Amino acid sequence: MTAGVVLIAALLRFYDLGEPTDRGTPVFDEKHYVPQAWEMVRNGGVENNPGYEKIVHPPLAKQLIALGQLVFGYDGVGWRVSAALAGVLTVLLVVRIGRRLTRSTALGGLAGLLLVADGLSHVQSRMGMLDAFSAVFVVAAFAALLCDRDDVRARMARVIAAGRVGDHPFGPRWGVRWWRLVAGVCLGLACAVKWNGSYYVAAFGVLCVLWDVSLRRRAGVARPWAGTAARDLAPALWALALVPILTYVGSWWAWFGSETGIDRHQVGREIGTGGMWSWMPDAVRSLWYYHGQALAFHENLTTSSAGRHPWESKPWTWPMGLRPMLYRYSDSATGCGESECVSAVMLIGTPALWWPAIPVLLWGLWRAVTRADWRWIAVLVGYGAGFLPWFLNLDRQMYFFYMMPVVPFLVLGVVLVMGRMLGHAGESERRRRTGRLVVAGWLALILVNFVWLWPILVGDPITQAHWQAELWLPSWR
Repeated sequence: MTAGVVLIAALLRFYDLGEPTDRGTPVFDEKHYVPQAWEMVRNGGVENNPGYEKIVHPPLAKQLIALGQLVFGYDGVGWRVSAALAGVLTVLLVVRIGRRLTRSTALGGLAGLLLVADGLSHVQSRMGMLDAFSAVFVVAAFAALLCDRDDVRARMARVIAAGRVGDHPFGPRWGVRWWRLVAGVCLGLACAVKWNGSYYVAAFGVLCVLWDVSLRRRAGVARPWAGTAARDLAPALWALALVPILTYVGSWWAWFGSETGIDRHQVGREIGTGGMWSWMPDAVRSLWYYHGQALAFHENLTTSSAGRHPWESKPWTWPMGLRPMLYRYSDSATGCGESECVSAVMLIGTPALWWPAIPVLLWGLWRAVTRADWRWIAVLVGYGAGFLPWFLNLDRQMYFFYMMPVVPFLVLGVVLVMGRMLGHAGESERRRRTGRLVVAGWLALILVNFVWLWPILVGDPITQAHWQAELWLPSWR
């Protein structure tokens, strides 16, 4: 099941990957990151040309794009192959996560298939931009935390079986939790792609503490909160705070090793040689200055100060994908069978998957609140960490592709709903048969919807009439 879904993902994500381009040059925001990545190819992994202007993200994703260019050259395949690979790996992870959440191989495969059929994930996995890398590292961290949860519960089961739960009012110690360390590294890598990875550091950290308290309480530990504070909190801070920080700083290896990186030597220029921080290494102070400049850019990237981008959107439109983005449009294409053809790439979520998002999330919230369903709590935390923080500054220019790391959690939520629709062995055959029909119909609708959108997801030539038929809502224009 896993291999089949991943193979489908690879075939679709890598289909005609080098097209379209803007007459051989990158499209949309690829124009920022692809030249920066090419500069890294030539400069040992570091950017040194401030003329590129928007060097305001950490280096990791651009270094990964650079690896593709190093192998395939400066063309569409070269600058997109790493993102496509990240997209396929995300599908693999979602299959395994779905399997772990539902204990069903079929539902795990269904989760991966739904992610394959999502338009936003498909397009963004085929772009030389940053967000496909954010998604794969966030999802990898989530997968590692689920493995840690299962592992520590298996350890607790052995403690219970041995009758040792009451040996101490705080409960047992766990020693090294390797999966949690893996999660910390992945979260650090997510931050090394874009700073919004820090939202997941905070959210997943809180989630893990709640899991630890719940485990000790359910096992009958006398003082579960105190036990978590005494025996789990410090290791959690190490794994999910310090390890991500160290990983993030390590991602700047090329910058530290360079002499010409952006803002590499600012002490004595933009930074004074004295002061309370003079004891710190000059390289660290220069990196701090670099981060201050990048933060200032993001703080000033507002609609009121920088103007309204034609394809920006606000977060309340994102759950149902009401404001997609046009990455490329050409009305001079050929090959559609008529004299006037259109080639377009639109970042758009598959409506049959996205439009039910609100009822899916409300159902999940009800399950989380009334039944304390840990699966829904985990999925909602993952969804909320990538979505809710954008409401803190609504004047900021924001874009639909910010939802890329959130899509896997939407898919997992949909699969949990589908699993509930399918029912369980204790329910009547009529109830289960009805559930199978509903799920099959919904899945078929999603797949047909994805096939319908396919030309505007990959830039295949279509007629003007077909192009107009693809634009269902006024907000899509």
